Amino acid sequence: MYFLGLGVVLLLLKYLEIGPVALWSWWIVLAPFALAVAWWAWADFSGHTKRKAVEREERRKQARIDKSRGAMGLPPRKR
Repeated sequence: MYFLGLGVVLLLLKYLEIGPVALWSWWIVLAPFALAVAWWAWADFSGHTKRKAVEREERRKQARIDKSRGAMGLPPRKR
């Protein structure tokens, strides 16, 4: 996401001809978009995206369990 944000900022600076970015090559200005695509491809290929989604769901599940146990007057389960 950072690469995408950086790419948008550099693109605007280049298009509006602001600062030293106006003198840079278009290849340099567009490079963060290529890096974003490479990052997303790696994240999907390596399973990073799925692993983070599973971790987030596990945290939400455990929070629901702890909240339910607290409502019943039981202490949270030790991990």
